[in-house]
Amino acid sequence: MSTVLVCGVDEAGRGPLAGSVFAAAVILGDDHGIVGLADSKVLTAPRRAALFDEIQSKSLAWSIASANVAEIDQLNILQATMLAMLRAVQGLPTPASAALIDGNRVPKGLPCPARAIVKGDALEPAISAASILAKVARDNELLALDREFPVYGFAEHKGYPTPAHLAALQAHGPCVVHRRSFAPVRAAAGAGQRSLW
Repeated sequence: MSTVLVCGVDEAGRGPLAGSVFAAAVILGDDHGIVGLADSKVLTAPRRAALFDEIQSKSLAWSIASANVAEIDQLNILQATMLAMLRAVQGLPTPASAALIDGNRVPKGLPCPARAIVKGDALEPAISAASILAKVARDNELLALDREFPVYGFAEHKGYPTPAHLAALQAHGPCVVHRRSFAPVRAAAGAGQRSLW
């Protein structure tokens, strides 16, 4: 009898005004031995970073994927998120026989049966693991973008619409990694601000 390989799938970065949206898929063995899996949002950054490495070394398979800013602006953030999730499942080096998706929607075109689980990142260890991989990968992208576009403070707010980020948008206009389909970015772009990049 073949083993059922269930992957957990989650995303990170739907709310920010800048950067890609990320998703991850993780297949855990029954005896994965990873202690402390939880929704990435309740973990500290150092704990997430430690679990990021442990998940990659101890899971049966893992995959991280994204949809970029152009895709977000073209498709809308929901559809871009679904695309990132689809890419993550498709990218697993060992195909999953089923998928558990965090949230209330299942991406179209998945290569295996799937079901959505609301608050799955707190209920299913494989989804928790996926949430950690997606969150850390996205934070790493924003740290890199901070070095490229230092005036926006991406390292601090990770692209979320904090007062400091909104003030920087007003002062400098949006750059190429801002999501122009998002209202605050549109407003800053239309406020007579010339985009610096």
